[in-house]
Amino acid sequence: MLSIAPAGDDALRYIPSWRITLTTPSHLLIALLVALTLPVAVPIEAREAAPAEAFVGSERCAGCHVDAYEQWQGSHHQLAMQEASEETVLGDFSDVSVTHQGVTTRFYRDGEHFMVHTDGADGALRDFPVRQVFGVYPLQQYLLPLDDGRLQALGIAWDARPAEDGGQRWYSLYPDEAIDHTDPLHWTGPYQNWNSRCAECHSTQVDKGYSASERRYATTYREISVGCEACHGPGANHVRQMQSVVPSGARKPGAGLDVDLGQRGHWQFAGDAAIATRDKPLQADTQINACARCHSRRGPLGDYHYGADLLDTHRLALPQPPLYHPDGQIDDEVFVHGSFLQSRMQRAGVVCSNCHEPHNNRLRAEGNALCAQCHSPAAYDSQQHHRHPTGSGAQCVNCHMPAKRYMGVDDRRDHSMRIPRPDLTLVLGTPNACTQCHSERDSEWALESLRAWEMAPDTDGPHPALAVQQLREGDARARGEVLAQIADPALANIWRATALETLAGQNAAPTATPMLRSADPLLRSSAVRSLAGADPRQRLELLYPLRDDPVAAVRMALAENLADIPLGRVSPAQREHLLQLFDEYLAVQARHADMPETQLQLGVFHHARNDLPRAESAYREALALDPSLAAARLNLADLQRQRGDEDAARRELETLLDQSPDDGNALHALGLLEIRTGNRDRGSELLQAAAERESAGWRHRYVNAVALYSSGMQEKGREALRALDRARPGNPAVVMALSEYAAAAGDLDDAIVHARSLVTLVPDNPAYPQWLQRLRQLAASRQPQPGSNTR
Repeated sequence: MLSIAPAGDDALRYIPSWRITLTTPSHLLIALLVALTLPVAVPIEAREAAPAEAFVGSERCAGCHVDAYEQWQGSHHQLAMQEASEETVLGDFSDVSVTHQGVTTRFYRDGEHFMVHTDGADGALRDFPVRQVFGVYPLQQYLLPLDDGRLQALGIAWDARPAEDGGQRWYSLYPDEAIDHTDPLHWTGPYQNWNSRCAECHSTQVDKGYSASERRYATTYREISVGCEACHGPGANHVRQMQSVVPSGARKPGAGLDVDLGQRGHWQFAGDAAIATRDKPLQADTQINACARCHSRRGPLGDYHYGADLLDTHRLALPQPPLYHPDGQIDDEVFVHGSFLQSRMQRAGVVCSNCHEPHNNRLRAEGNALCAQCHSPAAYDSQQHHRHPTGSGAQCVNCHMPAKRYMGVDDRRDHSMRIPRPDLTLVLGTPNACTQCHSERDSEWALESLRAWEMAPDTDGPHPALAVQQLREGDARARGEVLAQIADPALANIWRATALETLAGQNAAPTATPMLRSADPLLRSSAVRSLAGADPRQRLELLYPLRDDPVAAVRMALAENLADIPLGRVSPAQREHLLQLFDEYLAVQARHADMPETQLQLGVFHHARNDLPRAESAYREALALDPSLAAARLNLADLQRQRGDEDAARRELETLLDQSPDDGNALHALGLLEIRTGNRDRGSELLQAAAERESAGWRHRYVNAVALYSSGMQEKGREALRALDRARPGNPAVVMALSEYAAAAGDLDDAIVHARSLVTLVPDNPAYPQWLQRLRQLAASRQPQPGSNTR
């Protein structure tokens, strides 16, 4: 008798529970985020934050570093944050009002004070003083104090551009949205909080001073703006050494500082080469990491360590949706670093100060002259290269660094410095520089134009993003290409890391294992995360040796990925080391207990350790800080299900659906709950609703098809699977279900066709050849024998 693997009611029980993690919201403002062998390890306990007395202030630097100090005056760094005054406030406070989405905000003066009359945290209109101004150009925001020590960035900003450019006006940062006091993006909400989201990168030596028990801040800083020591590190030791009795000629310029940022190098054109190269390879990424502390989308990990790798104090967001387009182009506000790490320039040894003067934030040259520092104008600033008419104003950056507008008025350029790919627009829907300029044309025109010029980039082979996106959508046919990308040292490491994490849960161990020994902590941390779906014993064997990794981001990923290891089944030494690792993880998270996403991650960590009371406490704290945080409520509902309290789980899911009626994850989870508790009709309706709302993924449609089949509507279930297979081909789970259901219906030929596809899709899974063999044996047993009576 043929035994069919569970794809009916049992399959529903095998669907993984909802356990969702979150790093940072994908739609925050710039004022809110600024999100082969192991290297020699610096002792972890030596990595301590610099004490406050180690900082001397920028004024102390001015005496010796006159030119740098004068350049810094008036720069965006020096003016990043200022006390509100006649000289610093740019907005019109002459008793003017702005009405947006039914709320009228009034800007006026009360003597020397700048005042705002607007809706507060409870929705009532009241008066707030402007404490500080934030930024200067092309917009300026205003920080208003609340009673619990918070400073909050107002959602109506001043457009500081000239009037002829559309500026000199008040405008909403959310022009098309109704952001009321219940919305976490309201100016009083957690994602507009200066203490947590802005201060680190707009001031120097910030101590957040958050009390989790009181939910209060007592934030301090050494210097209100981005001063010298924000980049160069604390200066007290440097001052002492420069003032010592050592002869001046024996003193090194940067003695006593934690970081040496002078890494521009010397660039030269060798022979008739059209591109310059460094005379000596770049030995370290010290400067890039120092800039990336603020010019990247990242999450903080404890105190900042000057001179350390960025990942020792932050977790970097990888170039993947929803922050980036599938090919790595900027989409949400991701700042610069994650894009720059994708570029050929970074791999060639270019650093930030090759293009930007760090003390005044200006470009080192205007127009194409900036690129001509290293790219011969004869070869590149010519019509033969860019194919635009002479005098058309063609700019290198418009083709290779297209801009996107953020915060209504601020154009930011993509620093991945890529070749325009209209072919990817047609396949992946990503933007391309050609039609961003030629907006009246379409991408097919752009691609044909490139082909006519014999410049079509798609003739060089498929772009890596195609395979990664294919696998991201569940198509196992792309797995081999993704594996090749991970192993390819010619690709940017940040892209290899992205490919690694896309591979997570798909037998990643053979590919991830060598990456665990990479010299790049970005690859090591992503390799750790790619093993999330591996067997616990295999994970422990592979990851335990990294417990003393010198980079915090790797250790934090390790703690998250080993949290579910039963400590009663490991050796005493392993247990002690894991507990130390977990304690460090909790200490790091405690530094950011004011952030809803941190509380969510804590909940996931405790949930994995089966510490349900602490997991529940963390989820509830996340929801107290942000009641709309859907992932926290979904996980809390899953926790209640795990306890056997389906009624409590239902209440959480219904609360989420009251807030977001079209939340597909909530509809899906509630549908599963209703089926578990015997409400099959209601559950089927909810699963169907979740499936109808799913466009990017596949899980909801798959489960809905299984539910249809198991409820007696076999043909509807099979048709739903066929439709999903057409929309998202190459998914082993879908193909296996199609094969099982065909076999159950007696259609062995169809079952065998799908089984053959499984063997091709995932050749290293031994279950699929076994299944195919069973089907062939059954088909052979049903064939009439030669000479037998077939009547």
